[in-house]
Amino acid sequence: MTITEVSRRYGLTPDTLRYYERIGLIPPVPRGKSGARDYDEDSCQWVELMKCMRAAGVQIEALIEYAALTQQGDNTLEDRRALLVRQREQLTARMADMQASLDRLDYKIDLYTQRIACRDRIKT
Repeated sequence: MTITEVSRRYGLTPDTLRYYERIGLIPPVPRGKSGARDYDEDSCQWVELMKCMRAAGVQIEALIEYAALTQQGDNTLEDRRALLVRQREQLTARMADMQASLDRLDYKIDLYTQRIACRDRIKT
């Protein structure tokens, strides 16, 4: 696939895809005879993984480390697993914080709903 096709498929700009490759967030993308990037299925899987992880708030540095460890082979399996476990723990903590914020908002919305209903009953 061309960079334009991958860009459309994953909703990332070509500049973002080039940046991800340049900083090591995704492994080097194969090149066609003309030298243009020719994304294969493996490259697309990396793009999809990194997009998912970034959307979850995983830090770029952690993802660069993960990509580098992956390229070193199976002798880094434990390190990769540990890195992902740490990222999962951080994501779980952020989700708990977000849930607490959502609960607080729901509480405040309910209070206003009750006050408005009370006010409306008094008017009638």
